Amino acid sequence: MTSRTIDFHYDLISPFAHVALKRLGELPPGVTVRPVPVLLGAILSHWGQRGPAEISAKRLHTYRLSVFLGQRHGLDMRYPPRHPFNPLKPLRLLAGADADLGTVQRAFDFVFEQGRAPDTDDELAAFAEAVGIPVALAGDDAAKAALRSNTDRAIACGVFGVPSFVCETTSGPLVFWGVDAFDMLLAWLDDDTLFEHEPYRRLDDVTIGIERK
Repeated sequence: MTSRTIDFHYDLISPFAHVALKRLGELPPGVTVRPVPVLLGAILSHWGQRGPAEISAKRLHTYRLSVFLGQRHGLDMRYPPRHPFNPLKPLRLLAGADADLGTVQRAFDFVFEQGRAPDTDDELAAFAEAVGIPVALAGDDAAKAALRSNTDRAIACGVFGVPSFVCETTSGPLVFWGVDAFDMLLAWLDDDTLFEHEPYRRLDDVTIGIERK
């Protein structure tokens, strides 16, 4: 296949993004993944959604499912003592440093392998040391702007959650949301006309029957 770059949109509060990182080795040759830190809270607010951990009946199920999926892919996951936590400052570090995949992996390992929440001054400093980024970037104006820009671009592409893999096509960005969509991403990379054929093609014609206010 021809070379292709995929944007991997993530927020450090997402355990499913941690699992998705583990699966990147399954991507075919010629695919480059560009990690893009975004602020999930801003994305959810834009689309009028709540995160799964914000819904009491869904919270424990979400944690159990992420740990189960992690174990299926060889991860020994440990949750931090607080979740969701405020990821703003650590995300600024990653955005300001234009962190590569190796750095992003260390960041997720800090949160979901070591079970630490980088939402206090001490833990943020430890996080910065673990990933190799100066902690001062958390307050840097350019880093703040980079995270805002990433998030705004993600929304413009149609990203509504994390992790999301965004592929550019001739008809615009194509979003694959969630680690459970990874197999569909692999199928599309094998045949990028997948959604042009039945039964996928007719899905564009489905209309909205009722809308809740």
